[in-house]
Amino acid sequence: MKYPKEYLDEIKLRLKVSQVVGKIVRLKKRGKEYIGLSPFKNEKSPSFTVNDEKEFYHCFSSGEHGNIFDFLMKTKSIGFGEAVRSLAAEAGMQPYRFSNFDKKKDLRFQTYKNIFKDYCTHFHEQLFNFKNKEASDYLLKRGLKKNAIEEFQLGYVPWQNNFHEELLKKYSEEEINLTGLYYKNDKTGKYIDKFNSRIIFPVNNITGDTIAFGGRIIRQGKLAKYINSPETEFYKKGNMIFNLDKAKDTRSEKDEVLIVEGYMDVVSVYSSGIKNVIANSGTALTERQIILIWKFFSNPIICLDGDDSGQKAALRIAEKLFPLINEKNKIFFSIMPDGTDPDDYIKQKGKDGLENLLKEKEIIQSFIWNFHLSKIDQNNPYEISKFEKEIKRLSYSIQDETLKKYVLEDFLEKIKKLTPIQNSKQNYRHSPFKKKKDYYILKETKLLHQKKKDLSKIQIIEFSILYLILNYMQIALKKIEELSEIKFLSEKNQSLKDVIISSISEGSDNEAISSKINTDYDKIINEISENSNIQIITKNKDEQDIQELLDELIQDHQEQSNLLKIESLEQKLINNLDENSYSELIKLKSQLNRE
Repeated sequence: MKYPKEYLDEIKLRLKVSQVVGKIVRLKKRGKEYIGLSPFKNEKSPSFTVNDEKEFYHCFSSGEHGNIFDFLMKTKSIGFGEAVRSLAAEAGMQPYRFSNFDKKKDLRFQTYKNIFKDYCTHFHEQLFNFKNKEASDYLLKRGLKKNAIEEFQLGYVPWQNNFHEELLKKYSEEEINLTGLYYKNDKTGKYIDKFNSRIIFPVNNITGDTIAFGGRIIRQGKLAKYINSPETEFYKKGNMIFNLDKAKDTRSEKDEVLIVEGYMDVVSVYSSGIKNVIANSGTALTERQIILIWKFFSNPIICLDGDDSGQKAALRIAEKLFPLINEKNKIFFSIMPDGTDPDDYIKQKGKDGLENLLKEKEIIQSFIWNFHLSKIDQNNPYEISKFEKEIKRLSYSIQDETLKKYVLEDFLEKIKKLTPIQNSKQNYRHSPFKKKKDYYILKETKLLHQKKKDLSKIQIIEFSILYLILNYMQIALKKIEELSEIKFLSEKNQSLKDVIISSISEGSDNEAISSKINTDYDKIINEISENSNIQIITKNKDEQDIQELLDELIQDHQEQSNLLKIESLEQKLINNLDENSYSELIKLKSQLNRE
């Protein structure tokens, strides 16, 4: 449902940003702005700023930025419509009237939620009925605390109950059928409860409304251990996260959340005192689910069973979600010891034991690397080759181009260490891959690196570009326009580059360039060679390789230049929150992500 701009503008006109934000964040006046502690990060020094004139807030610690609607949506975890309704009421405005279709859908949803609420309340009460003592005893024996059972509103659906008839007193048959709670017996014509003889776990949406259930059998038999509500108009399994409505309230303390396999694991871990725990809702973790989780937690930890099937499941999840990671949103893995799940581990080791285990978590790229590496014979070059191809394939799948570059580089460096050339000198002499020349090249490169330790990355790139254009003038000539546009950090090197580029355009050689430079030309050449990091790399390279290397350096220079500009703008914003500067900052960051 789309609200008219005029209606939204009227709300913003009546409510100051500081007025809305001030109900959640303690603000202090600072010039034309307000400052306070971030509601999105646990911080000691205030980095959260509000500007009423420009009608926005900005959080420097988390990067969150927006208007009053954004603030309410993010802090209260509600949808846009609910945020508008809440702020309209606060502003003393009448709710906006939508079309009949919108109204009917909203009424259907209200009825849908009411049925689930009645169902949940009734069978929660049944759980502690003396007739169903077997069910309550089962949960208590599993180590679940009574307060957790109450908080999650767990219930029990006895066999052949008559609650369907009770619901018919308040709702129509059509309305009840929309919930998927019952199915009709074709022979008898009677409605049968899908969750008969099962403990039920209410599945809530982000605002805490129950819209589905998970059900667990308490007796071993032929029936499936777990079943879930079917998908409905208002419940899509791939979009739902069990317990996210409660876990999200812990994000100000921690920026990580534990993702476990099942409902019981969640309640058990929650009962131990670890509140930041969730589970996917009856499906393998989907892209939509991880994107939803990232809205609240930047560092989710996927914690699966330690058996072989659990590890394989973890790998499938890792490879499916690997393309989505970026510098802000990461994924970690913590695999349980073989034969245990989080519920078992909590019983054996307690809360402290599980928290200590989680400290050993692996970031997703390390998990992928270690899993695949454990499956190959590291002394077999054919298996190493296959392993390298798979690792490269996964690296290329990363959508964030900058991160892709560095993850691939990290993987390739590790792959090098699998070959004997990276081993000790003794091992090297006996290596079937022995390349003495390469060994000394590596050694020489290391020494050069030591000389350059005081230079910034962008300075080294600039010296490397100068090295290439001086030594490969014909290649530089092909890139003359791009090279002309580059602005070097060093004024001296910028002037030198301008002279060289101008000379190359005129067809001059090194001797002619030397005559145009007033200072000691040999000294300049030595300085460039010493501070460049590519002279070793260029040995025995053909023209195509050199051109590709120059292209990469030009791109790297642009990236580093943008990073410096971003750093400068962020510092500027800290001192003076300016919308133009913020827009420029966003533009640069977007450009950086595309490169």
